[in-house]
Amino acid sequence: MSDADRHTIGKDIQKVEFGWPIGRPHCAPLGQGLWEVRGNLESNRIARVIFCMGDGHMILLHGFVKKTQKTPQADIELALKRKREVT
Repeated sequence: MSDADRHTIGKDIQKVEFGWPIGRPHCAPLGQGLWEVRGNLESNRIARVIFCMGDGHMILLHGFVKKTQKTPQADIELALKRKREVT
């Protein structure tokens, strides 16, 4: 991932972290205690970082660049697995 993309995603995470609770377009619930940070990258690409909240802290679980309109179930399941490991 390019430096510019990492910077963009970092700013999106920061916006959600310091503005919590925050809604669309920056953040959206996925269910089961999962949320996603929604970001737009260069070249019309879409980034998502799935997170949960624990003890008042934002716990980042999984990040990816979306290739389909709907968040793939495999990415949600991976985030849920990681959530169970840390909470």
